[in-house]
Amino acid sequence: MGSLSVNLCGIELENPVIPASGTFGYGYEFAELYDINALGTFSFKGTTRDGRFGNPTPRIAECPNGMINAVGLQNPGVEKVISEELPKLKACFHKPVMANVSGFSVEDYAYTCEKLDKEEQVGWLEVNVSCPNVHGGGMSFGTQPEAAAEVTRAVKAVTTKPVIVKLSPNVTDIVSIALACEEAGADGISLINTMLGMRIDLRTRKPVIANTMGGYSGPGIFPVAVRMVYQVAHAVKVPVIGMGGVSSAEDVVEMMLAGATAVEVGAANLVNPFASRDIVRDLPRVMEKYRIENLKGIIGGVK
Repeated sequence: MGSLSVNLCGIELENPVIPASGTFGYGYEFAELYDINALGTFSFKGTTRDGRFGNPTPRIAECPNGMINAVGLQNPGVEKVISEELPKLKACFHKPVMANVSGFSVEDYAYTCEKLDKEEQVGWLEVNVSCPNVHGGGMSFGTQPEAAAEVTRAVKAVTTKPVIVKLSPNVTDIVSIALACEEAGADGISLINTMLGMRIDLRTRKPVIANTMGGYSGPGIFPVAVRMVYQVAHAVKVPVIGMGGVSSAEDVVEMMLAGATAVEVGAANLVNPFASRDIVRDLPRVMEKYRIENLKGIIGGVK
């Protein structure tokens, strides 16, 4: 069997498959179904400085080839994540984990990242400047190069672990934002987060989601994600994590050929809780089919 291992910002992963934040809880929920140590790592639920109830319901709308969500970063806040969630996670996951962080000000991001940076099990900080489901923060930092760079600099000033900035596809020039984050010190870039979408109920003539709009994810956005990963990976020197509609081992290989060092799996986990595990299991078959000896060797293979 070929080698599945990759190196993400100096940390070796047994394989490149990473369940995406918001689709895998804090890991222990899925550990009741299978041994989650089969994964490369995972990005846990988006964490903010203070606890959040999230957006009003309904928060989910089904779509062809995907779904729209507007959960709104529901989480207990960083203090409770550290005191309550991480100990439960540590009992079932024995690898470095990726901490996903959101905020509503530069100070929020810095505070939360500084707290999580001190936690032994946290290997990377995935700084989300790309959430389309909240008002007054999140994606507003990810739509301007200067704002994204400001968040990056503030987080880097108070942390020692790799900082990976998660970018929004809801922009006209994602490369300029990625380059600004790299120049500000980002150790990696992850993309894409969800695309802004909307559904209308024909009977009520009102939006299906209480928040009106939300993040569209699923297989429908995969070609857009591949294109953006390709553009960013060929512009920056830091590692790129690709995501957006990934639902098979073939999708993982395609993302890596576009330039991704590792690949996150999102909405597929909500359709099938075994999706990420199944992708890991299927990678050797796909590698053999396409005569791939090791996954590191195909990163950025399409010029």
